Amino acid sequence: MSHLTTSPQLLFQRAAVRARDEAVFAGKLCVLAVLVAAGAVLAVQSSYPAAACGVVILGAAYTHGVELQHQCLHHSAFRNARLHRIVGVPLGTPMLVSYSHYRVRHLQHHRYLGTPQDTEFFGFDTRKPLTLGALAKGLFDVSRLVAVARDVAACVTGRWQYDMGQIAPKSRRAIVAEYRWFGAFVALLVAASVLGEGSLVVRLWLLPFLVAMPLHFLVELPEHILCDTSSIDVLRNTRSITGSWITTWYTNGNNLHIEHHAAMNVPINRLRERHDDVREFGVNVQRTYAEFFAIVAREVWRNRKAANG
Repeated sequence: MSHLTTSPQLLFQRAAVRARDEAVFAGKLCVLAVLVAAGAVLAVQSSYPAAACGVVILGAAYTHGVELQHQCLHHSAFRNARLHRIVGVPLGTPMLVSYSHYRVRHLQHHRYLGTPQDTEFFGFDTRKPLTLGALAKGLFDVSRLVAVARDVAACVTGRWQYDMGQIAPKSRRAIVAEYRWFGAFVALLVAASVLGEGSLVVRLWLLPFLVAMPLHFLVELPEHILCDTSSIDVLRNTRSITGSWITTWYTNGNNLHIEHHAAMNVPINRLRERHDDVREFGVNVQRTYAEFFAIVAREVWRNRKAANG
């Protein structure tokens, strides 16, 4: 540890977005654009190995885009608040993640974490026993796709209502507009397929989407699993992973999750400076993702043995 204190000194301090933070996020968007372009070029190649590589790159990029969208939800990417939705909507489109719906639900998650009112947007229940079946279901979250289809239909017909409390009319209008956009987006993909471009749709969206689903689940899994989710103390109910520069970049700081929950409006690129506090006071802190997934594997094995008597 770099310091010894009786309480976290920096962890819970708020911080406003600076010009440098905005530049860092803009750089991340540029890297994402390069990844998408490279993946798309490879995905349309006649060589199956090259195409498969492109599909994987696109799937990884679509997952990374949702993590960048997550930062936009918290208005910690730009100094101009309006830019967050302008950028956040397209970031979530390939995975059909509504920026405004995610934002409302996710901010409630931050407010109610550790209570029965927790409303995390992605549906894996961290309070249930960890089993192979639960993990398999989470890797391919079909229930979310069903919910998206239902929300699109309700928004197109004007029947959509928020079912997790009350929201402002402005937020409701934004959510309805985004799900209608998803309906149009899928309709365009179907139209392109009917007009003979089905191979492009499969290579540039459908197959990458199928890659992105489990990748996104694995990125989100460490946040609160096997933590004390009955506690409202962020040092107990959330996990951080020290990680490397590449895992921190790819997850957009999602590995530093205690730091994020302690002060959710702090720009992601400035969470690392708070990690010493987390290492000293956090209950659930791992050095690497390999260490975390080893804990998951042991828990799955323990539950399997218990179920078999």
